[in-house]
Amino acid sequence: GKKKEPNMPRFIHFSLLFLLLFATAGSNAMEAANDSALTRIQQRGQLILGTSGNMPTMTQVDASGKVTGFDIDIARFMASSMDVKLVTKVMPFNELLPALEAGKVDVVISNVTITSKRNLRVAFVGPYMTSGKCIVTKDKALAEAQKSPDLNTPATRLAALKGSTSEDFARELFPQATIVTVQDYTEAAGMVKDDKVGGLLTDYPICMAMLKSNPDSGFVSLFSLLTYEPIGIALPPNDAQFINWTNNFLQRLEGTETLKGLGKLWFGEANVKR
Repeated sequence: GKKKEPNMPRFIHFSLLFLLLFATAGSNAMEAANDSALTRIQQRGQLILGTSGNMPTMTQVDASGKVTGFDIDIARFMASSMDVKLVTKVMPFNELLPALEAGKVDVVISNVTITSKRNLRVAFVGPYMTSGKCIVTKDKALAEAQKSPDLNTPATRLAALKGSTSEDFARELFPQATIVTVQDYTEAAGMVKDDKVGGLLTDYPICMAMLKSNPDSGFVSLFSLLTYEPIGIALPPNDAQFINWTNNFLQRLEGTETLKGLGKLWFGEANVKR
C-alpha cells in the first residue's frame, strides 16, 4: 500500500497557526490605523467641527454669519496644529453628539459638560474649563432660588436649552415647576424680557454674556456653587490615537498659556482651568 506521510509535529502546527493569526491581526491593525479619524482628517484636509453656535462667548454666529467664540478658537488652533482647514457645522445642541456618533463631524466643541451618561456614548478630553449653573431673571427672588422653596410650583416658568445639563438641573431643582425648553438663547432672552418665563437656567459664561449684551433689561443673575460643570472636547469613541493627540494638544494649549489668553480675550478674566 501507499506509504503514510508522517504527521506534522504538533509544535510546528501551532507555530504556523500563531503566525497566521499574527499576520491577520497585523493586517487588521493596519486597516484600523488607516481608518483612524486623524488619517481621514489629513486625507481630506479638513477638520469638521460640530457646534451649536447659540451660546454667546463660547460659540456664536455674528451678524455676518461667521461662527466665533472661545470654543471656535480652540477648534481653530486644533485644525492649525493638524495643518488642515477648519469646517464648522452648526446644528441644535441636542443633535451634536448623535452627529459625532454617526461620523458627520470629527469633533464637538460646544460648551459640552462632561457627564457619565454622555461619556458612555462618546469620548471626552479635558476639562478645558470648569463652570456652574446660574439663573438669568428680572426677579431677584428667583435669582436666589436656592433659598426659595416656595418657587417650586407650576407657576414658576423656567427656560433651559433643550438636551442640556441645564434642563436636567432645572427639573431636579424645581420638579414641580414648568420647564420651557428652547433651541436658542436669543429666544430665551426675549422670553425673560417679555415675562413669558420667570428666568433662564444656564451655564455661567452664558449668563455673563446675556447680562453684558442686555444692559437695560433689568436682568440679574446668581451663580450657583451647587453644580460642578467640567466642559470638555467630545471625540469619537474607540479611537485611542485621536484621543491621545487631543489630550496632548490641550496640554500644549495650557502649557503655553494660550488657553489662559483665550479666556481673557472672551471672558475678560482667566477663569479657564483644567
